[in-house]
Order: sequence, then structure tokens, then C-alpha cells
Amino acid sequence: MSALPATGREWHLIARPHGWPTPDDFALREAPVPEVGEGQILVRNLHFSVDPYMRGRMNDVKSYTPPFQLDRPMDGGAVGEVIASRAETFAVGDHVLHGLGWREYAVLDAANAAAVDASLAPLTAYLGVLGMPGLTAYAGLLEVASFKEGDAVFVSGAAGAVGSEVGQIAKLKGASRVIGSAGSDEKVRLLVEEYGFDAAFNYKNGDVTKQLKQAAPDGIDVYFDNVGGDHLEAAISAFNVHGRAAICGMISMYNATEPTPAPRNLALVIGKRLRLQGLLVADHRALQPQFVQEVSGWIRSGELKYGETKVSGIENGVEAFLGLLRGENTGKMIVSLAG
Repeated sequence: MSALPATGREWHLIARPHGWPTPDDFALREAPVPEVGEGQILVRNLHFSVDPYMRGRMNDVKSYTPPFQLDRPMDGGAVGEVIASRAETFAVGDHVLHGLGWREYAVLDAANAAAVDASLAPLTAYLGVLGMPGLTAYAGLLEVASFKEGDAVFVSGAAGAVGSEVGQIAKLKGASRVIGSAGSDEKVRLLVEEYGFDAAFNYKNGDVTKQLKQAAPDGIDVYFDNVGGDHLEAAISAFNVHGRAAICGMISMYNATEPTPAPRNLALVIGKRLRLQGLLVADHRALQPQFVQEVSGWIRSGELKYGETKVSGIENGVEAFLGLLRGENTGKMIVSLAG
């Protein structure tokens, strides 16, 4: 048996960003690997996730999840291999999903890890299509937005890990029309030709409200919001009566240094009797078994496709995160430490 690592590298937040984060806000540091206590496991991380919500955790404000601490390792979803165990539930060689990403090695209580099977799906899938983003898409569309067969659905940020899954699930569940927005012509092509969206547009090519009206001439019934701002305003304009929105994210506002204008047409919410509801995936854990069973079946049958953008090397973790905020990913953005 090879010796266990004494140290490992981990990313620390060292300054709270004002506006767009910069590499100077972070530091990659060597740190001791803690001893493995009773009931704990030591995991060599193979892949970790970078996600838009992490930008909010860099601000020292009260929110639904605590902010990152300065000069401490950041965290987030990761999958890895158990290399030492003092827990009955896991053996050396097992693969697990856990919440201590942004580092090479993680020591954690076994109760805070979940076994994953690399023979059923690639390990990275448990960070995306079969992980938190996938459950967000599934619960947000079906439970929060109360999707029903025949609905016309608009998804912003539709080429990302969540949005691409929302659109495909809507099609599989009988949507009358699915429209997506994305930030490049190549992503628009992907949405239509690979993911089966009925229409898509590049929001950088012109007014979002006008482009959405052209793509959805008969209006929309459901909006899945990953962007906020002008996209939410466009959706409110396009909604049919009794439209529903799942407000998942507002990435257009995350790096703003001044208050951004609210949608200027909020008064339409009254006459159209709209429902705009916020979405936190933690509220929908009860759907996990149903979600995994249904979505894994679609993946095996080829009915649901997913994309990943992988960045290799822990030293490139921050650049991967900044690239995510710039919209450089197609599908799930993942930092791979394997190989």
C-alpha cells in the first residue's frame, strides 16, 4: 500500500471580489492533509464542480448558504476515490460524491458522502446531468413551474448544465414548443440540432424581447430563468395568462456593482395572473430517487444528451470558474484532476 499524502493543494478565497472576480482574489496553497478520524474517509478528488451560485458565496452577505471564509479552502461538489477509510460504509477504492471540492484531497465524515457507480455513468455525470444541476432542472420544471403537457417553454442560459436539461425534459414530457437563449451562434446550433429545441436565439444578436417574440409567436406558458434582467422582462412580456416561472439564477446580475433595473413590465404579472417562484434545489431532495431513475433511463436510451466542458488541472480551477461566468462552457463546467 502506498503512503498516504501528507499535503495537498487547495484553493482559498483571499479577497472578496468587487464586481467581476479576478485571479488576484484567490490563492492556490499547499496544506496538510488531516488525519482520518473514526467514521471518516480520505478521498482523492478526481473532478470538482464550479457553479454560478459560488459567485454569491464570495460576498459576505446573509444568504441561503454561508459565504466562503477568507483564507480558508472553498468547497463545492466533487467526485473522487476513497484512499483511506475508518468507516464501515466505504472501502478503499470506492468512488464517492461529496461537498469538499476545490482541493486535491478531502477528509470528511462518511455520512456526508454518497457512493457513485462508474459502471452506470461516467463519474463526471454525477456532478452534472445526474447531480445537483440535473435535479435542479428536473424539480424546477416539473415541481416549481408546474409543467404540464402542451406547455410552451422558454429557457434562458439554455446551453448550460441546467438549461440544456430543462429543455430536453420539457420535450420528453410533451411540450408544445421549447425555446432557448444562449450566448453564441454555435450554442444556438447545438440547442436546435443536438438537444432538440424547437427554436433558439443568440441574445447578443439583438433585443431579447423581440427575439423571443419571433421564436414564440403564440407566447409561452413556462419560463425557466437562469439569467434574470432583460430575459425575465422578455419572458413576462411573452407569457400567456397563468404563466409560471421557476427563478433558478440571475447570472446577468451576479457581478454588478450597482443595483440593476428590475423588469420594467412587472405590472403585467397582475393581469396575466403570473406566478414567479424562486428555486433552491435543497428543497426538492425527496425527488432524488425518481429523478435518477427517470433521467438515467433517458441517458441510457439516448433520448437525453448532455455536454461537459472539462478543464484539466487544479491549478486551472479559478480560470474554469471565471470562464463559467463569461459563458465559455457548453454544458457542465468541470475541473478534472484525474490523469
